[in-house]
This record gives sequence, structure tokens and C-alpha cells, in this order.
Amino acid sequence: MKDFFVIDAAKFENESVTGYFALSSLSLRDRKQGGQYLALTLGDKTGSFEARMWDDFADVVETCTEGCYVKAQGQISKYQGKFQITLQKLRSAADSEVDPADFLPATRFDVDEMWAELRSYVSSFTNEDLKRLVFAFLDDEEIGAAYRAAPAAKVLHHAWLGGLLEHVVTLVRVCLATAPFYAEVDPDLLVTGAILHDIGKIRELHWKNTFGYTLEGQMVGHISIAQGMLREKVQSLAPFPEKLRVLVEHMILSHHGKYEFGSPKLPMTPEAILLSALDDLEAKMQTMRSEFGKAGANGKSASEMTDWVRSMDRPLLNTRAYLNEE
Repeated sequence: MKDFFVIDAAKFENESVTGYFALSSLSLRDRKQGGQYLALTLGDKTGSFEARMWDDFADVVETCTEGCYVKAQGQISKYQGKFQITLQKLRSAADSEVDPADFLPATRFDVDEMWAELRSYVSSFTNEDLKRLVFAFLDDEEIGAAYRAAPAAKVLHHAWLGGLLEHVVTLVRVCLATAPFYAEVDPDLLVTGAILHDIGKIRELHWKNTFGYTLEGQMVGHISIAQGMLREKVQSLAPFPEKLRVLVEHMILSHHGKYEFGSPKLPMTPEAILLSALDDLEAKMQTMRSEFGKAGANGKSASEMTDWVRSMDRPLLNTRAYLNEE
């Protein structure tokens, strides 16, 4: 059982700690004054921090690989507003020494309840073809199991076990709440897009000891993977209306909203435009929630902005905490 978690770093500033971590990155870097040092990223279910090892790391390079568990000893310090650990010792850890549940963050919601909720939305469809299509994915044993477990991202929004399902269920709720304001939108088509837009992430990402990208994920990406998965399912459901296939595929291809954000196409239907906007909104709100948590863990007060959030190109302020601060 782990005694020290990354989130505890503020309590141990300038102190030495020993603990188990998942090693998510490892690289040799050149020192300005000559020689090399080891740069690592260590993590657990509460977060991750940077680690540096300046001496005696030859054995580490030989025996430790990205994705493995390690036992580390080092001193906690703060650098440029973030906690890090300077390592004196590091070795690989056997699986018998660790509990995997300590290392990967997981959704705080009940997966079975979210899954049942998602299925209930599909059951309420009036369009039988779209209902048949979505259940073909959800009832697929391999796809369904991965959908329930997958994170929605490696490090950005919903980067935890069950994160994809959590993101989609929340997005569907927002879609159903918003659609009545826009008569042009077909609710069943919109919800279908919400459920399937990120389906490719179950093959883009891996989530064993750490979160990362598969080879297919790096070389193809979740949008193109999802496009292929959709075409395979449609073929298995033949006959399936070609018009619906094109509309659903368009939502998948355009849901990032802009070419520079990775969308092969811009949204061109009411459902695609609304899905793209609401998906972006839901992701940003969860990113803010996570950044507020990190800021608090790093000892920032409610009246301070968060660190610069790269994915949003700005720092953030938690208004509720700011207004409630004494």
C-alpha cells in the first residue's frame, strides 16, 4: 500500500520521501556544465510530477522503462511554482509490491450507473436505425468493455479510468438540455454523434500502468479510427440508410470544430455544429475543474490564478472559491 501520493507533496516540501510510482516518461538530457542527467515523470492516481536524477542512474536506464512501476527515494522541492522530486535512489518495482488501483486515477462516479443511463438514452430514440447503430457498438463485448474503462485523454480532460464514459454521459445530458432550443436539430442524431464521436479513443489510448497512445493512436488518431469503426458497423447492419451514415460520419470527422484542432472537416449541419460547440464546452469545464484542483494541491490561494493552462492558452481563476475566500 502506498504511503505517499503525489497530491501529498505540499506536506513534505524540502523533506525526503520514499514511495512507489508509475513511470510515465524517462529521458537522458545534457547538463549545461557537461555530462547528463535523467529526467522522469512519476505519477499515481492523484497526479504526476517531474523528477530529476543527477548521479548514479546507469542502472535505472538499463532496468526501468516507461510504463513500469518504480520505487523511488528523493527530496520534494518546488521549482517554478510546481512540486518535483530530486531522486537519490530509483529501482523497478515488482507487480507484487504494488496495488494497481493506487496508480491510475478513476472516475468518482459509478460506472454501472453511467452505463445504464447511457443505454436508457439510446432506448428512448424514435429513430430505429440510429438505435440499432448505437446498440451495435454498446452491445459489442470488446467495444463495450473498453468504452466503460477508457480514459478520454492521456493528460487533458477526463484523463482517468472511466473518463470517456463520464465525458460522454455528461455531454449527452448537455445535448438533450440544449437541443429543444434549436428546432433545426434532430435530437436522436445529435445524441448518436455525442456517443460515437470519441469511440476511436478506445483504440487510440492504452491504460494499463499509465495512460498513453497506442501505435495506431499515434499514427492514425481517434477521429480516423472512429470513421473506420463506423463504416465496419454500418456494413454489418446492412441495409442501413446511407444518408444517416453520412450524417453520423460527418459529426465524427468535424467534432473538433476547426482544421487546426485536427478536424478533417468543418461542421456543416445543425447537429455537427452543436455537437462540436458542446463537446468543446464540456471538455473545457472539466479542464478547469482539474486545474483548480491542481492549484489547490500546489498551495495556491483562491485569489491566485492557476498556472498557465497550455490546452486553453491562458491561466484560470476559480470564481466560487475566490468569492468565498475569507
